[in-house]
Amino acid sequence: MSKRVKASHGIICRLSDEEMGYFGWPSIAKMDDGTLVVASSGLRGYHVCPWGKTVLHFSKDNGNTWSEPVIVNDSPIDDRDAGVISLGGKKLLISWFTSDTRIYLNNEWVRKSMSEAMLKKFEETVASWSDEMVHSHLGSWIRISEDGSKWGNPIRVPVTAPHGPIKLSNGNLLYFGKAAVADRNFHSELQNGMIRASVSKDGGLTWEVIGEVPIPEDTEAANFHEPHAVELKSGKITGMIRYQHSQKIKNYDRFTMFQTESFDGGKTWSIARPTGVSGSPPHLLRHSSGAIICVYGYREIPYGQRAMISYDEGQTWDTDYILRDDGPDSDLGYPASVELDDGSIFTIYYQKYAAGEKTSLLWTRWELPLRK
Repeated sequence: MSKRVKASHGIICRLSDEEMGYFGWPSIAKMDDGTLVVASSGLRGYHVCPWGKTVLHFSKDNGNTWSEPVIVNDSPIDDRDAGVISLGGKKLLISWFTSDTRIYLNNEWVRKSMSEAMLKKFEETVASWSDEMVHSHLGSWIRISEDGSKWGNPIRVPVTAPHGPIKLSNGNLLYFGKAAVADRNFHSELQNGMIRASVSKDGGLTWEVIGEVPIPEDTEAANFHEPHAVELKSGKITGMIRYQHSQKIKNYDRFTMFQTESFDGGKTWSIARPTGVSGSPPHLLRHSSGAIICVYGYREIPYGQRAMISYDEGQTWDTDYILRDDGPDSDLGYPASVELDDGSIFTIYYQKYAAGEKTSLLWTRWELPLRK
């Protein structure tokens, strides 16, 4: 049974009337001085288009007001799915992957989503791309900033996930994601590759794949996408993974989340198992109370954003807390959360503010419900 939490809502960025006013797939980090940073793929035309950019918004008042979008990446191809984490002080790490949108040019859904003028612009843009140019930019990437404003060169990484890596208690970075090969098979691997754990011991400069998640025999790798992980107080790492139907296998409900654990820093993982909860995709947060919070987009009617909570390190979950259920359609989700100083939870996501608009970046501030 669904439960509604007491919450307030607001806007990070709404440019729905502008030609390049679509924002999606955000993440959030909290810096040591309390500044909130939201990364997204923004200032783009549509859900699928060649013009996506990695943009940042900053708030110094717990999310009440936000800066204008700051462009960090604007490669010649589509920059998508932006992650951001704090590395301490003013140091930030952003992550994203790039897409060769030429492969969607003849997709009926993509073409119907665009105006005739924008479709023509799309065709002209990708027609100017060479294979050499595309493949030099194609892949999964991170960039690091020492001060939150000046950014180092892009670094290729071997996996990708919407919310990027996490920082472990030993100082290492763990990137729990879908295999992302740095060659012409990038999009094929995004579809058919395994979920893997990659570790950096030097602050993100170099990465090594150390583990892979085994999957049930009645599934295939193409069913699993867009994971996220959290390190618990005990040292266990819990991962959640988005499941979706593949061409061959449709054994579980669409968008079912699967769970897995590692007890050795990501080297080995339990077989991914279904939670029975529909979410697209998950983000995990360890709250100061000890609770584990998993937020997820709900792409079924009533569309919106939801959460589930565990008080026993992920062994059991209290599910389907409704953060909001007023989404006009299913183009929404990818929520991510941070804990504010007063213990409240600040969750960001993308969703249309009103029917007929382009998607915006929105927020919900809520508190953990009282345990019964």
